[in-house]
Amino acid sequence: MSSIIQLLPDHVANQIAAGEVVQRPASVVKELLENAVDAKATDIKLIIKDAGKSLVQVIDNGVGMSVTDARLCFERHATSKIRQAEDLFSLHTKGFRGEALASIAAIAHVEMKTRQEQEELGTHIVIEGGKFMSQDVAVLPQGTSFAVKNLFFNIPARRNFLKSEIVEHRHIVDEFQRVAMAHPNIHFTYYHNGGELFNLPASNFRQRIVNIFSGKTNEKLVPVKEETEIVSIQGFVSKPEFAKKSRGEQFFFVNDRFIKSGYLHHAIMAAYEGLLKDGSQPSYFLYLHVPPHTIDINIHPTKTEIKFDDEHSLYAILRAAVKHSLGQFNVAPVLDFDRDPNLDTPYQYKDAEAVIPTIQIDGNFNPFAEEKPTAKSYSNINHYRPKQDTASWESLYVGLKHEAESSFVDTIAEPESQEFTSQMQFESEETTASLFEDHEVEQAVNKTYQIHKKYIVNPIKSGMVIVDQQRAHQRILYEQFLANMTVQQAASQQLLFPLSLYFSTTEMNLVHELKDSLINTGFVFEEMHTDHVVISGLPVNVTESEVSIVLEQLLGDLQDGIPESSFSQNDSIAKSMAKSLAVKTGTYLTGKEQENLVNGLFACKEPNVSPFQKPTFITMRVEDLDKKFAL
Repeated sequence: MSSIIQLLPDHVANQIAAGEVVQRPASVVKELLENAVDAKATDIKLIIKDAGKSLVQVIDNGVGMSVTDARLCFERHATSKIRQAEDLFSLHTKGFRGEALASIAAIAHVEMKTRQEQEELGTHIVIEGGKFMSQDVAVLPQGTSFAVKNLFFNIPARRNFLKSEIVEHRHIVDEFQRVAMAHPNIHFTYYHNGGELFNLPASNFRQRIVNIFSGKTNEKLVPVKEETEIVSIQGFVSKPEFAKKSRGEQFFFVNDRFIKSGYLHHAIMAAYEGLLKDGSQPSYFLYLHVPPHTIDINIHPTKTEIKFDDEHSLYAILRAAVKHSLGQFNVAPVLDFDRDPNLDTPYQYKDAEAVIPTIQIDGNFNPFAEEKPTAKSYSNINHYRPKQDTASWESLYVGLKHEAESSFVDTIAEPESQEFTSQMQFESEETTASLFEDHEVEQAVNKTYQIHKKYIVNPIKSGMVIVDQQRAHQRILYEQFLANMTVQQAASQQLLFPLSLYFSTTEMNLVHELKDSLINTGFVFEEMHTDHVVISGLPVNVTESEVSIVLEQLLGDLQDGIPESSFSQNDSIAKSMAKSLAVKTGTYLTGKEQENLVNGLFACKEPNVSPFQKPTFITMRVEDLDKKFAL
């Protein structure tokens, strides 16, 4: 029997490896940016077209590569970062596997230009689908430029698997922000479709965070700093009042490498215990430095997972450091919860001596003396009016008897008038009209009942209907918002004072995309700046205190991207706003509110399910109840 096992060709092996290393354009961005950082660059430019599908280019001013290195870097497992297996436990660079460039070159058109500082000429290499097309000498600036075009051109299935441009662009921005925050000493610039999105000059950690997430972020940050033998921690956490519903602004960096760790996240949440509302997530930007031999990075090609030698100690130190910072900056509540700050002594009176108050006394004042008009009272003749004699109350009845007698004589003299008077009827006591006979009038009863502040029970002819109040209200609001966005623009309530809301650059891009749909729901945008919006009008059923919550929830729900079609976009907005504004479980409703909710639900086009395809009500027949009581 002939042998059937054989070695795969290099280009096939590279395509297989690319499936794990290069999952989307953002993966290419991450690998190229980290290579630029490892090359000791101080200025890095990222240029993107069509969310990375057409072009991903990274230009740096690093050390560059020689002619031999330029050709060898595209080979599998070729790297300058390590020499032997022991080096894996003393890593000081981003990359070390030697897979990225070979994988990228196997599935795209790659053009590389590089020159070292001491060389006069550089090297220009073109590769298409893993095949070297050309290698030339060229006049180039110092550093390296990688241009990756037509990603997945030879793997149509993977290219079709990519999401919309908005989704892919968001992933690229996430990767860019992670690398930029890990290295604030490097100048980063990001261009997308010819427009500049980020220009981040070299700065410190705090300034880099503020430059990425808008200027309003500065007042939210609380510094964290702790030095131990196990770990060195520095960075910032947000104040509890600025917590969000989404987990967008949460970053861990270990030895200047972004990582994801549910275990360390739990330590942060434990430090915030008792300070956050249910479902809220704090923002944090924490930089941890540990000895390289105490961690293992070689777990996954993306290198976002790390194993620590002593996780339990790290957990305790991190929780204590964050808790200490929150208390040190007076963010955590004090023990005396009932202290009235109005009773505190102002600083300007703290060291002042007590002074006897001065009292003025009128010695001539006599409370028992009779008041006598003085000449001064009549100095102005316009103020004097002589007293006029007024008639007594008895004068009101003078002449009534005489008028009654004369009217009686007139009645006898005019029989027609008497006949008219006899036909008139006067009400001697109050009567109320009734539209129905007494036996037809039923006493009005409350036909809806609320159970556990969650369900509304409404009796019907065949039994009863039990309505989930939150899902029912979601359905009502969903159809209202959808109608406002597609049929007729909703009315707005104008604000007396316009409201300013601050967002990050990425969130502001989403707001611009959603602007037209939000205007149809009732929002009125007075101004739109690079880091905040000014709102002068709100939908009728949105209060001023709910605006930031509704918009944050909306942006959080759409963080994976806005649907391409306008109907799907409107549908997503309507669902998100309905979820945010619907009456919550545990809210007490009056009888009138219960009745309006039930009537509103059954006036909907699809009352049976909520916008999220969950049942809004169930029906229990009398026969079902009889069966429950049957022996």
